[in-house]
Amino acid sequence: MGKLTVRALRFVLVVVLTGTVFVQASMVWALATDPEEGSLPLTPLRLITILGMVSAQVALVCVWRLVTMVRRGTVFSPTAFRYVDGVIGAIVGAALLWFAVTALNAPGQRDDPGVTVIMGGIGVAILGVALIVLLLRMLLAQAVARDVEATQMQAELDEVI
Repeated sequence: MGKLTVRALRFVLVVVLTGTVFVQASMVWALATDPEEGSLPLTPLRLITILGMVSAQVALVCVWRLVTMVRRGTVFSPTAFRYVDGVIGAIVGAALLWFAVTALNAPGQRDDPGVTVIMGGIGVAILGVALIVLLLRMLLAQAVARDVEATQMQAELDEVI
């Protein structure tokens, strides 16, 4: 991975992390100062937003660590699984939070249930992203196994020579 790519990705990660912290602070401020008005339950939605930002932050930190491992050439090690699992967990958490938002929004959509169906479909799509990352984790596991096998074969070859 080139230095420019790593720097660009890290810049994006920092910008997004800063944005999530700003959104969290805004939601905490709104919880403390802005009363609920209207038919939509704002307090649960604000709490879900705060938790959603935590989910995004976990994923960002895990990606940062994986980028560091790629840069150092240590990504093909069992340590990488911890960070990939963190990304998967964060995505699943985000999907569950999205389903909670869908459930909170559903009573207000009695006249137009299609909105709830679309929101449910988005939740399923988010879970699909988690499955894609799980597939990539399986590929990483195969690569780590091949790397271990290659190291063992090299050691045996060194003994013979």
